[in-house]
Amino acid sequence: MKIRFTLNGKETETDAPPDRRVIDLLREDLGLTGAKEGCGSGECGACTILVDGETRLSCLMLSVQLEGRSIQTVEGIAQGDELHPVQQSFVEHGAVQCGYCTSGMVLTSLDLLKRTPCPSRDEIRRAISGNLCRCTGYQKIVDAVERVSRNSGEREES
Repeated sequence: MKIRFTLNGKETETDAPPDRRVIDLLREDLGLTGAKEGCGSGECGACTILVDGETRLSCLMLSVQLEGRSIQTVEGIAQGDELHPVQQSFVEHGAVQCGYCTSGMVLTSLDLLKRTPCPSRDEIRRAISGNLCRCTGYQKIVDAVERVSRNSGEREES
């Protein structure tokens, strides 16, 4: 089946069985390996992508659900060689560790910051609660997201 959608800002058309999981389509067919499969059952958040600007678990979506939608993966948020501010903050705060959860954490953080530009630490923790990390204990991730929101507020005040 032909499926047409916007992927990281580019119109995309691909052939895929309608029941092919989005995680498999992205990783195996389109070569976008940022989203990871951790659990395959929607429990870990490693496969998080943005669909029409909202977080979705790609291991629970079928390719046919992409028709006419706008999809953003972690590969599509940087501007050339310049990391997105959320990605940069993760690097600066050591919030990447092994990296397995990072793309899901980054995209979940982007969604949070879009909805709540200056979240509290508790709001950050609640937002990322569906994303499991076995390396950092979450503290560095919360610090990274908090710094981005603070920096964003400082830029707006200038």
